[in-house]
Amino acid sequence: MLTLITSILPIASTILDRILPEKVEKDKIKAAIQAELINNTAEIERLAANNIKAEIQGESWLQRNWRPMLMCLFGYIIAHNHIIAPILSIEFLPMPQPLWELLKIGIGGYVISLGAEKSIKTWRNN
Repeated sequence: MLTLITSILPIASTILDRILPEKVEKDKIKAAIQAELINNTAEIERLAANNIKAEIQGESWLQRNWRPMLMCLFGYIIAHNHIIAPILSIEFLPMPQPLWELLKIGIGGYVISLGAEKSIKTWRNN
């Protein structure tokens, strides 16, 4: 979610720069947008957490485990192409660009969410 919020701010800023001529007015609106996003971050993250909880508590084994299985598959493809294939002189497994993008988003989201979670806990404790 943090990625979504940080990507919305520059877009809104660019739009405001094109629409509003006065800098003072732009700055006020940008501050208001940022404040609203920050105020709603907790709600957005709560909804995302509820979705993940629903998946974890799902009825079928596949419903509960599809994300970890997908990430393990990607991990194997990377290990195969960069460790196993060169050592054993075997063919590389194809990794289409859309799958690579999905992997980067998945790992990036995981890393960012863990970092944000730790930062929020630290901030609340101080």
